Amino acid sequence: MTQTTSSTAAWEKTDRTPVAAGAGQRKRFLIGGVIILVAIGFLILNGTLNNAQYFITVDELLTRPELRGKDVRISGAVIGDTIQYDTATLTIRFTMAHIPEQTENLAETLHLAVNDPAAARVEVVVENQPMPDLLLNEAQAIVTGSLDEGGVFRANELLLKCPTRYEEAVPGQVEVSS
Repeated sequence: MTQTTSSTAAWEKTDRTPVAAGAGQRKRFLIGGVIILVAIGFLILNGTLNNAQYFITVDELLTRPELRGKDVRISGAVIGDTIQYDTATLTIRFTMAHIPEQTENLAETLHLAVNDPAAARVEVVVENQPMPDLLLNEAQAIVTGSLDEGGVFRANELLLKCPTRYEEAVPGQVEVSS
């Protein structure tokens, strides 16, 4: 004999009221978005503050002893007679002079700085770099590094600007007649 059993399933209605579809998900999404935006803002601000490094003058470097040994960026005028380059070690040595308050003409300002015997000066050494074409007399140099105990600025980055090289390329001002 074969006996069949049947079972019935009963569904019961609960008293829970359904939450509006997606309201909880929207709240979680909004909180997650705010957290991500705050994190991105923090990273941008932190990166900007850490990398914001303005240059100081040669005079400021030499008159502020608390800067000795610290990583700084300085700007000065290259004194051409002092440029030395060792091809075996790829070491560049030169002296930078303090650039006074700039006049309208940068080339003239650099010329005055290099030829001023009273201008503050610092010896700069840059290692493991090829000789740049723009390292010339009266070029503006911006170097990043630190001043050692012997008064030599050990640079790990060298940027150069030579205004006299591009003087002819700059078009003259156009006069407007009325």
